[in-house]
Amino acid sequence: MNNTNTASINVEQDIRVLVAEILETESTAIDIDAHFVKNLGMDSMMALEILAAIEKKYRIVIPEEVLSKFTSLRTTTNIVRDILKKKQ
Repeated sequence: MNNTNTASINVEQDIRVLVAEILETESTAIDIDAHFVKNLGMDSMMALEILAAIEKKYRIVIPEEVLSKFTSLRTTTNIVRDILKKKQ
């Protein structure tokens, strides 16, 4: 397994845990493609909490206009990976 895959898995797992904490559910209950609002009941305040937690954890700034694209664990993970790649 190369470093890219390991880093990718860690980002997904980290975000999964953050989302689970904010939604007060088990991380294993969050499907990678589950819609945060429709399937998991996330509201806008929870979304902002997740955004802040991700920014703090990775020491990145996520543009506010990107928040609307945080619709599932998969899309959120991909956006964070892209921002982290640009930061390097």
